[in-house]
Amino acid sequence: MVIADCNVSEKSIPFCATIQRMDTSRIDLNLLVSLEVLLAERNVTKAASRLGLSQPALSAQLNRLRDLFEDPLLVPAHRGMIPTAKALDLLEPLRASLDQFRNMLQSHDRFAPETAELKVAVACTDYVEATVAVPLMLALRKQAPKIRVAVHRLNPPTLPRQLAQGDVDFAIATPDPDHQDLRTRHLFKENYVLIGRKGHPRIKDAATVEGFAGLEQVIVSPSGGSFYTPVDALLAAKGCQRRVAASAASFLVVPVMVASSDLVALVPRRLLGTTGPLLDVMEVPWLSESFGVALIWHERSHGHQGQRWVRELIQHLTAS
Repeated sequence: MVIADCNVSEKSIPFCATIQRMDTSRIDLNLLVSLEVLLAERNVTKAASRLGLSQPALSAQLNRLRDLFEDPLLVPAHRGMIPTAKALDLLEPLRASLDQFRNMLQSHDRFAPETAELKVAVACTDYVEATVAVPLMLALRKQAPKIRVAVHRLNPPTLPRQLAQGDVDFAIATPDPDHQDLRTRHLFKENYVLIGRKGHPRIKDAATVEGFAGLEQVIVSPSGGSFYTPVDALLAAKGCQRRVAASAASFLVVPVMVASSDLVALVPRRLLGTTGPLLDVMEVPWLSESFGVALIWHERSHGHQGQRWVRELIQHLTAS
């Protein structure tokens, strides 16, 4: 198949401009599909296996792509290959362009959530499990009762391998900018608020850095045992050190701890929807700490109709 025209989304405009400057009679759609997989796998052997090609055949296609784009695109590294700057610029618009073709070709393949039998494995933190995964499970009971969700604890160092091998279908987490071979879709931006028991006598002291540092606090250390977070680095830069009385391994126990003591804690705002009414909540005006939460998945599961439907449901549930 030869691409003779390029009429796709705004995201793919730079890619289309590059294509239109070329001799389009030389561009086989299969070459672009191979380039997409090569940039995702960064390994000719693995990419050839996914494409059902021999390694020499894919190497020949890579040479043709290098000639077309007048760039090496992928260069040898200690393990696998590293994309060039031009290849990284091409990756997202290339995906957007090919996705439009895939969507057109797959439009006849209708997914019926009300009858589909599917198991979906999602990796996330305890906080995301409470604020996103639980609402997802409840929504599925109504809309797709035969879809089952298995939650795995998020382990960032092993996540790319888990996604590539299919141990996890997608993650809901803060994306790592170094993992450009993984697909991401932004869900929401989260910030922190301070919580304490109802009627806490000093929670308003947190309006200043010094007052905040003087409050006894519980922090969360997901790896366990640490009494130090990025907030402490911020305080140190301002010449302050806070009073950390306890370190919990999960955000889910923190509201219970502060509700029955004079401890206070910084927690993600969305967690408040799961904690009940027995808390005072305060904005911390001098603290700008925030983080983005996104869906993260591997190319291998991108075209799966059922998983795509679940991802779109998650985006809808987190939009409010």
